[in-house]
Amino acid sequence: MRPEQTIPHPADDGTSGADKAARRAITVFPVLVLAAGAVGLAAPGAFEGWGTNVPYLLGVVMFCMGLTMTPLDFQGVVKRPWAVALGLVAHYVIMPGLGWLIAHGLGLSPQLAAGVILVGCAPSGTASNVVTYLARGDVALSVSVATVSTVLAPLVTPPLTLLLAGEYLPVDAGSMVTDILKTVLLPVLGGLAVRLLFGRYVDRVLGALPWLSALTIAAIVAIVVAGSAAAIKSAAALVFLAVFLHNGLGLALGYGAGKLARLGPPASRAMAFEVGMQNSGLAASLATAHFSPLAALPSAVFSVWHNVSGALVAAWMARRSSRPSGG
Repeated sequence: MRPEQTIPHPADDGTSGADKAARRAITVFPVLVLAAGAVGLAAPGAFEGWGTNVPYLLGVVMFCMGLTMTPLDFQGVVKRPWAVALGLVAHYVIMPGLGWLIAHGLGLSPQLAAGVILVGCAPSGTASNVVTYLARGDVALSVSVATVSTVLAPLVTPPLTLLLAGEYLPVDAGSMVTDILKTVLLPVLGGLAVRLLFGRYVDRVLGALPWLSALTIAAIVAIVVAGSAAAIKSAAALVFLAVFLHNGLGLALGYGAGKLARLGPPASRAMAFEVGMQNSGLAASLATAHFSPLAALPSAVFSVWHNVSGALVAAWMARRSSRPSGG
């Protein structure tokens, strides 16, 4: 999902309709995903055999993402290559590393360990840009890092998963590259092409795209939860602890990386969300296809929690930034 399309220009006063739309998106989305997970848990039989549809549903989300993109999203890479490169390195080093450490530290089963690591190896989360805006962070940097991390995912996510999760389960990195190309990169590029060719018509439906994406991600979560419903009762507490640590430490270390590099408070806030929020829909799709429904459970939990935590941290950061010494 790309709710950042509702983000107003930084010069806006924060009371515009776009700002209200962004706040609604970030508030309703976790509730919708949580409800979908509850439905999947309560009636797993209703989703039997739906697992094969997850990659196609993810393709819809990525196509919507492409529709919201313009060449301006890539200008930040040219204007501030150092900051964007730092964001990419921080994202693809901190989150995979944390996933591996948490899997070892908590003694997770091979399936759950591979699932947590796979979440860490995914590109930036699809709601990170709007959360950065709500936190009064550097939205341009956030968009650049999220965009490039998604484009690079076919080259980075499979080898990282093989390196870190290969000790738990067999990883077919080559097949994973193909899946990411088909379900992420091609739909994004297709959406971008449609936007460039028919932008006048696409602009008329931009407001509906976040909600279409939200409903699609909710469907993915329901399917993933239903597929592992029998194991959730025994593993839910441990999985939530793993997700809580993964997301929380990612947000903190991402912010710390920005401060250490002296990027300034707004850019540091952007770094926090670009590191700590993951494309858990992609991770769920890959886990379902390459491992098992149980391995996709961390992704489903992450889908709910990182949006809740992101909204809370954004509100806290926004309050701090309004103070004279806020960072």
